[in-house]
Amino acid sequence: MCELHAYLQRQGKEELILENVDSMETDDDTVRLVSIFGEEKIVCGTLKLVSLRANKIVVIETV
Repeated sequence: MCELHAYLQRQGKEELILENVDSMETDDDTVRLVSIFGEEKIVCGTLKLVSLRANKIVVIETV
């Protein structure tokens, strides 16, 4: 299986926030990520990129 890894982009740099992402939901200004192990992260931001080739999700932080 190829799970995605989620990164938060802030001030032009990407920070790994969650590995092995299994599901993702977006709302107006939040992104909810859940890993295959049930770990959950909710971040204030907007979705910038989902790349299946790179196994990567990038969320841009909103303040």
